[in-house]
Amino acid sequence: MNRIALLLLAVTAHAAETYDVVVYGATAGGVVAAIAAAKQNLKVALVEPGRHLGGMTTGGLGKTDHGRKETIGGMSLEFYQRVGREYGKDVVWYFEPHVAEKVLKQWVEEAGVRVYFGHRLRQDNGVKKRGNQLRELYTENGVGFAARIFLDATYEGDLLKQAKVSYTVGREGTAQYGESLAGVRPKDRNHQFDFAVSAYDANKQLLPEIQTAPRGEVGAADKKVQAYNFRMCLSDDAANQAPIPRPANYTPARYELWLRWVEEFRKANNRLPRINEMLIVSRLEKESKTDINNRGPFSTDYIGASWDYPEATYERRAQIWQAHIDYTAGLFHFLQTDARVAGEIQKELKRWGLCADEFVDTHHWPHQLYVREARRLVGDWVMTQKDIQTELTKADVIGMGSYNSDSHNVQRYAQPDGMVQNEGNMEVRVSPYQVPYRVLLPKKKEAANLLVPVCVSSSHVTYSTLRMEPVYMIMGQAAGLAARMAIDKNAAVQDIDTAELTKKLRAYGAVMESKETPQ
Repeated sequence: MNRIALLLLAVTAHAAETYDVVVYGATAGGVVAAIAAAKQNLKVALVEPGRHLGGMTTGGLGKTDHGRKETIGGMSLEFYQRVGREYGKDVVWYFEPHVAEKVLKQWVEEAGVRVYFGHRLRQDNGVKKRGNQLRELYTENGVGFAARIFLDATYEGDLLKQAKVSYTVGREGTAQYGESLAGVRPKDRNHQFDFAVSAYDANKQLLPEIQTAPRGEVGAADKKVQAYNFRMCLSDDAANQAPIPRPANYTPARYELWLRWVEEFRKANNRLPRINEMLIVSRLEKESKTDINNRGPFSTDYIGASWDYPEATYERRAQIWQAHIDYTAGLFHFLQTDARVAGEIQKELKRWGLCADEFVDTHHWPHQLYVREARRLVGDWVMTQKDIQTELTKADVIGMGSYNSDSHNVQRYAQPDGMVQNEGNMEVRVSPYQVPYRVLLPKKKEAANLLVPVCVSSSHVTYSTLRMEPVYMIMGQAAGLAARMAIDKNAAVQDIDTAELTKKLRAYGAVMESKETPQ
């Protein structure tokens, strides 16, 4: 039994211990933050509600959304280099989930981070706070964690909510920050129904998987979030396959829109859609395995099912999570077995099964739902569209981002003409931009010892590029070093010397400029 497992067993129902830093959430950003702090000779607890390290980095997202690779440095790059060594290469960006998790486990053990699995923040009264100082957090199993500095590294922002700091959910309108990309989006050609497909059945009833909520006016704000999905790690090696399960509540009728879209595609193109026009199939370093992602108007994104998730209770989130499993497993079962699916499409899809050597404790199903966006911090400063398009440099720079402003669809609705349409997709190129330290900071009057390296202070538009796993790790490293600096100076995290932080990050190999960004 490894040291992490022993630590889990050693915690009793009423144990409590004081740390320099407590990181809540073992996403990749949280893991790197914890390691960065521990390397600064701090006593660090990494508190994880589940059983795994790495979030999406180990949960099926094997095809890294790296953007411009030269903008990734520091500990973020080191992770991909460590993965590379597992394959006998300098660096690997497209990797198997279990390899990524092995790397993170080794790394936290090297750094001496104390990891506590199965410790979920109490749903109510989980944070003890005095003024603008967080004192302790309490988990459902009765354990208390006290610290000088806390980090919320969850995808959901559960700690920041209970810390009573300002946050938001959903999309701002165009007027709020002067963002042309904000709010409800006009129709574009990406991931939309590009052919006329009726939203209604023969009885004039709305088909499944179409929302009844109004779309909203173009540019208007709403509380809806982009679609989630599971990044499916599948194998076409028959010796390493487990069957994709048939959901107990499976009904083929919910996939009628897919059939209608395929038929209209065939009419318009005089051919059936190819697999890579229905799914993104990305081969990993072990080529028999793939990371499957959404593509096209009806695919693995469960559009509209994510809206309640950010603010939902744990019980409701579990229901939403299961609904995503049922939708996705049902989709693959439909594509592989339904007689109405064209033979050549079905033949190709039947080659694939779950990887028998991945996710062994969750029946080979990914252990992480892709929560692309949930709560977002609202600090004294909010990163907005101009910061990824025109105002690219920052005095308090901690790293860089370069991936497109990328929001998946938010909703699927019936148009006035009775045709179905998707809305919310956004794929807009950005120039490599500097990420500022300010993005991690709640308002000082609300919390002076909390850093947020995942649910950062940004608009929906800007979060859609910041939300990439390499950038979470970049921000996580900065948070870990900033924690050390705040402790050393007995200062609020808002008051550290950001020029010194930038200098320290550069010493670790962080990238602060690119050829496309002013020096």
